[in-house]
Amino acid sequence: MTYCDIRKKTKEITVGSMKIGGNAPIAIQSMTNTDSARFEPTYAQIKELEAAGCDIVRLTVPDMEAVKTVARLKEADIRIPLVADIHFDYRLAVEAAEAGIDKIRINPGNIGDEEKVKAVVRACNSHHIPIRIGVNSGSLEKSILARYGSPTAEALCESALGHIAILERLDFTDIAVSIKSSDVYTMIKANQLLSEACSYPLHLGVTESGHGEAGKLKSAIGIGSLISQGIGDTIRVSLTDNPVEEVAAARNILKALSLYEGGYINVISCPTCGRTKIDLIPICRELEKRFSAIQTDKKITVAVMGCVVNGPGEAAEADVGIAGGKGEAVLFRKGEKIRKIREEDIADELTREVERLLEKE
Repeated sequence: MTYCDIRKKTKEITVGSMKIGGNAPIAIQSMTNTDSARFEPTYAQIKELEAAGCDIVRLTVPDMEAVKTVARLKEADIRIPLVADIHFDYRLAVEAAEAGIDKIRINPGNIGDEEKVKAVVRACNSHHIPIRIGVNSGSLEKSILARYGSPTAEALCESALGHIAILERLDFTDIAVSIKSSDVYTMIKANQLLSEACSYPLHLGVTESGHGEAGKLKSAIGIGSLISQGIGDTIRVSLTDNPVEEVAAARNILKALSLYEGGYINVISCPTCGRTKIDLIPICRELEKRFSAIQTDKKITVAVMGCVVNGPGEAAEADVGIAGGKGEAVLFRKGEKIRKIREEDIADELTREVERLLEKE
């Protein structure tokens, strides 16, 4: 069974040059943390995210100065689609649409009465802009919160479906939906419920996941478990960090699930045990450092195995790999034993083998 067999078929929407949902690859998103009223730093960060492999970037639009930035960004050499994050003031959504934004993120419940939501829908229809409905634990309606007592998965799903209904009553169905929570289990369950209840593309993320490894781990569990069930069309890893780190973490989640569409060098290595006779840890650390800096359209697997128990078999499945012995290793190419190499030469030999494969591009 492949991922395509289990992935839920959702409605496909168009965000600038990107497709989300349907059979489109899972898109990686991030968000700028610059002052959106300042063009230069915002532009610079978007270009940095673009270079890092981000597919879609969102920026907060809290006032008309930020709308002016949107207009300038759309006139610049930005390739990736831009999303305006709007809260409370429907006029900002309308103006962002006029300025050329590629998608609007709103919570229809905090935009105001239905006439204000209608104005946003008219602007989005006129410019063929989709709307992402965003619901999280901190934005639940008081009536729903009172009924459930806390921001449960069921409460979050009910809120999202209510916002979907508002747009559908206005004959607007160019929709993506996100339900986020800082609690991983709540986020997972809420998206499972929403996936059963609608066929709109889902934007996945664990909100306020934190900094560093803790945030990446929460995100990997929440996002990864849903994608492994066939749920989810676009993802954002929300970190208290440089947004480029979010892109790298999202890409690593997709790589771990063999769903990353771009090229990369995948190092697989054994966890080491008492049978390991070479110092594998610094070798792997060095290889990760070298290979992370390489840009490629190919997918290359490098196996670094510490002993002869499972090593030759695992290395045989890789494009290139080694199985360690005492102070030495056997080099393999596609399962074919090439030669023995010294322990101190392993990193250099594997690097040369990868470069040889890259030269064939």
